[in-house]
Amino acid sequence: MATHPAPFGPPPDNLTNVDDPAAADPQQHPDYPQHWEADILLRDGGTARIRPITPADAGRLVEFYEQVSDQSKYFRFFAPYPRLSDRDVRRFTHHDFVNRVGLAVVIRDHIIATVRYDRIDAEGRPSETGTDAEVAFLVQDAHQGRGVASALLEHIAAVAQERGIRRFQAEVLPENRKMVKVFTDAGYTQRRSFADGVVHLEFDLEQTERSLAVMRAREHRAEARSVQRLLTPRSVAVVGVSRNPQTVGRAILRDLLGSAPAGYPVHAVNRNAPPGTELDGVPVHRSIPDIPGPVDLAVIAVPEDAVPAAVAECGAHGVQGLVVVTAGYAETGPEGRDRQRALVRQARAAGMRVIGPNAFGLINTDPESPLNASLAPRLPGRGGFGIFCQSGAIGVALLEAAHRRGLGVSSFASVGNRADVSGNDFLQYWAEDEATQVVLLYLESFGNPRKFTRIARRLAAAKPIVVVKGARHTGSLPPGHAVPATATGLRDATVDALFEQAGVIRVATITELYDTGELLALQPLPAGDRVAVVGNSDSLGLLTYDALLGAGLRPRTPVDLTTAATGENFRIALDVALADPAVDAVIAVAIPPIGTSAHAFMGGRLTGDDDPAMGSDDPEIAAGLLEAGLRAKEVGKPLLLAHLALTDLPARLRPGGIPGYAAPERAVHALAHAVHYAQWRRRTAEAEETARVPDLDRIDEPGARALVAAALSTRAALRPAPTTTLDRGTLRRSLTTRTQPGGARITLPDAGARELLARYGIDVSPTLPAPDEETAVSAAASLGYPVALKATAPHLRHRPDLGSVRLDLTGEAGLRRAHRELDALLGGAAQAELVVQRMAPRGVDTVIGATVDPAVGAILSFGLAGAPAELLGDTAHRLVPATDQDVAGLIREVRAAPLLFGWRGAEAVDTGALEELLLRVSQLVDDVPEIASVDLEPVVVAPHGLAILGARVRVAPLPVRSDLGPRAMSTL
Repeated sequence: MATHPAPFGPPPDNLTNVDDPAAADPQQHPDYPQHWEADILLRDGGTARIRPITPADAGRLVEFYEQVSDQSKYFRFFAPYPRLSDRDVRRFTHHDFVNRVGLAVVIRDHIIATVRYDRIDAEGRPSETGTDAEVAFLVQDAHQGRGVASALLEHIAAVAQERGIRRFQAEVLPENRKMVKVFTDAGYTQRRSFADGVVHLEFDLEQTERSLAVMRAREHRAEARSVQRLLTPRSVAVVGVSRNPQTVGRAILRDLLGSAPAGYPVHAVNRNAPPGTELDGVPVHRSIPDIPGPVDLAVIAVPEDAVPAAVAECGAHGVQGLVVVTAGYAETGPEGRDRQRALVRQARAAGMRVIGPNAFGLINTDPESPLNASLAPRLPGRGGFGIFCQSGAIGVALLEAAHRRGLGVSSFASVGNRADVSGNDFLQYWAEDEATQVVLLYLESFGNPRKFTRIARRLAAAKPIVVVKGARHTGSLPPGHAVPATATGLRDATVDALFEQAGVIRVATITELYDTGELLALQPLPAGDRVAVVGNSDSLGLLTYDALLGAGLRPRTPVDLTTAATGENFRIALDVALADPAVDAVIAVAIPPIGTSAHAFMGGRLTGDDDPAMGSDDPEIAAGLLEAGLRAKEVGKPLLLAHLALTDLPARLRPGGIPGYAAPERAVHALAHAVHYAQWRRRTAEAEETARVPDLDRIDEPGARALVAAALSTRAALRPAPTTTLDRGTLRRSLTTRTQPGGARITLPDAGARELLARYGIDVSPTLPAPDEETAVSAAASLGYPVALKATAPHLRHRPDLGSVRLDLTGEAGLRRAHRELDALLGGAAQAELVVQRMAPRGVDTVIGATVDPAVGAILSFGLAGAPAELLGDTAHRLVPATDQDVAGLIREVRAAPLLFGWRGAEAVDTGALEELLLRVSQLVDDVPEIASVDLEPVVVAPHGLAILGARVRVAPLPVRSDLGPRAMSTL
């Protein structure tokens, strides 16, 4: 796979690299773009590294070219070109990283592919100012078909844009169909022509919706494939197997052997083992290279100081993945974090992915490729739950809970410090895995929240995702969790918004995790929130009814069958409830029958166990429920059981897929989650057809960008001069020099904020300063009565309890009197920063905000001003950009929403105007990413229209959006 070379100027005379300091250590070169280096996943799940080509790569480049076929060389140069001359090597390895750039894909320190661009002018000549560049690729034949060229194209395009290049040109021979397909499938806007036997391609580098979709589809396939390779190895080795049966390595070896089918290759490695040693019937090798045949997965269980040597052996032997159970890494402090990063770099450089370190392990229950590369003593039963967690202790609890409930697992991963393979990778895999029906996650941190949202939303549209999120209130991270600094302070409200928009079900406890997961796995999704309650206990039915009301569901009056009810009574009553078109779900409630067998209540523990016919369940009730369960599946309505003291009954119902809960509130919570998730699925499906971001009038994006740029340039002009030259700083635009929002934020003056907001049709009621009576009177005259006089000093904002506001001033006399009162009360008009503002129509005071969270993106918020939002935290959030359906749901989600819709006979306010304002704020922060926050308070929403009485806007340098760049693995 190759393309025609870009044009080159005269080659330099000096063909040696001896005196070039960059040849010895290219990263010491002052212009070396370190941030262009990236680890990538290839189509088959393997890893590689992309980095700039430097003079030190001369030998590697010659070796690389020697392994390229004659046909690929012909495609590259349009002529036979058997070897590179010294002049070729010189020009292909010396770049200025601006007008001439070369990137290489490297695996195990060997180059497998290259790409190069050369800047040209409008006439196609070499240039230092043009915005076009010619691009050419060359991929070793052995690595073609792995998606190498596609990944290189993404990275070289990002580099070119950073250097001011807007369009690529390439010439390709028609028979080089693979390379033509790479360009065609990239999704960029392109033009094609044919002349002189060559296909000439031109394409713009600006990302399009299609190019982003193509990039993310490739990312999805590569990450899913990389996890599949880990879960389905053809052979496994355990490094660190000891004679001591109590050691970790020995335990993992036993677990692997216990799960592996007969003849499956499991290998043991111990560097100090005498020749001929066997443990648990497996020969022990002294090193990985001593193992005959390939090894796909290695479990590393050696002391921390021996891990690098073990990883090196694995890489040299072609191992595809590692499970590192060894501790002593980032959880121990900064030095351990450095060792952890070195471990990941070493593994990826050899094409391997890493589970861990400090991992509990990996499990696959597929009968065709069972795997227990973990510390779990037994392989779970086969089932539909995909489980991911970051804690070994929680992993043990999750597996034990699944076993106790009789629930099966498709695959399981407990990844410890999560230095490489993450929950996002497993979500990509489970989206494709037919055996996984429900995903259960225990998370303590996010490595890439924005990516999590995108992947989870796509997966949740087909399969439920249930999450327990640790550190809800503390916000702290467990030791060893490597996440970007921007993700460490993720507010819990932000996490809730992230989950809500992605369709992720958040629960509070491990018990609730399985309660909800079991219902979603075994029963159909409810079509609505109307619930029937049927049972043999009036009291338990009422408790269930109350719990349903508290969960926001709509229960019908419970049907009491009395304590004398038989299994047949249950079946008939449940059939009636299930057949009712006004019922969406049914909860059966049951207690032990009270009658002749009352002495056996609670399994005989009250009066003895002399009646063997009666235990802690009732077979007749179980039979009735199982028959009703068949009917429930026919009509597509969930049926679940809430019981007291019938501890064996859930096991009897398991064959029928009816989940049983030992308390009514547990059943209700699970059902409420299922109802909410089903509603989200329906809304999402509808939104794909009907939701839109409306075209709004009075939108001046260029004007808004110019205002923000002017504000930021004014601040930049006041800073000390940089130590590097302006030209170099302008050219490099290094990611390390770009500031995330939250750092140097600038609060715009009130007039500047009003002007910026007006560019998007957001009109803020003007305020005029009133430092003295005469100025106040003049301001009121220009605005028109009635007016308000209020203090705006920072220490007096939002403090109406101090009497700092006077409303409905209808004339000059009243205004003068109010001014004198506030002047005396607040220590002077100037100190209080008094202003005059025209009175707004009567309505409901609300607050609207948009804040950029560097880890997640812009978040739109809404609440009712004052106590509801400030004291009770009654606010709702959506990720930006918001659609018309998003903002409609936003204003209805807050608990105080009835005040907007005519509560207790009041006139409803203009929610249409409110929704339009929210859409305008959303579009503003989405179009102008330098806007760090917008706060509008109060926004008085009247029956007709609204008034914005206060606004504050903060701006910051452009945030780095790693999710919009080329595909790259985390470098934490």
